[in-house]
Amino acid sequence: MKFNEEQIQTLQDIIVARRDVRGFSFLDKKILQDDLDKILQAGVHAPSVGYSQPWKFVIIDDDKIKQEMRDNFDVENAKAKEIFKNHPIYKNLKLEGITEAPINIAVFYELPNEPTIGMTSIEKMGEYSVVCAVQNMWLMARALDIGLGWISILDEKKVLKTLNVPDNHQLIAYLALGYVDKFYDEPELKTVKWKDEKTMQECVIKNRWA
Repeated sequence: MKFNEEQIQTLQDIIVARRDVRGFSFLDKKILQDDLDKILQAGVHAPSVGYSQPWKFVIIDDDKIKQEMRDNFDVENAKAKEIFKNHPIYKNLKLEGITEAPINIAVFYELPNEPTIGMTSIEKMGEYSVVCAVQNMWLMARALDIGLGWISILDEKKVLKTLNVPDNHQLIAYLALGYVDKFYDEPELKTVKWKDEKTMQECVIKNRWA
């Protein structure tokens, strides 16, 4: 299969327009099952080391579970506020949309029970494979005008307990998904000047560090 210039440009536009969506942007509208299936299909078609496909997705629409996750976030975010107490912007940031989003998805890495091609030297390649799945889901969600937010300020052990996760699984991502009123033109943390955007020259090195 070959792709034409218009398709290539569309992919580039989706990548550039992807945003980490917060709670105040989510609409009170149920996600269509067909759209959710497309997002999950994008995830399971990600590359994986040794074709291990080590991902598991837990779809959460139970308000009680979402509230427990929000309580988890609040405890952890209180610790983060102390760490960033000299950064006045932090306390005003909305960093999750757990209860506002109609659906949450917890994404897990299922540890292998046998040797895996490509993981004999770098064991974390399995976890990186699951991150690739998350990125695929994020891009598909954006193409469908569905907001996706990655909530990382959580106590993993509490998440595992809340969801009764088997011992051989590791939390990789906790996502909030929902239709939104709008997508911002630029990433929020760039807009509030939390950090400056890096140039291509700052990110690319040829051959090796001097």
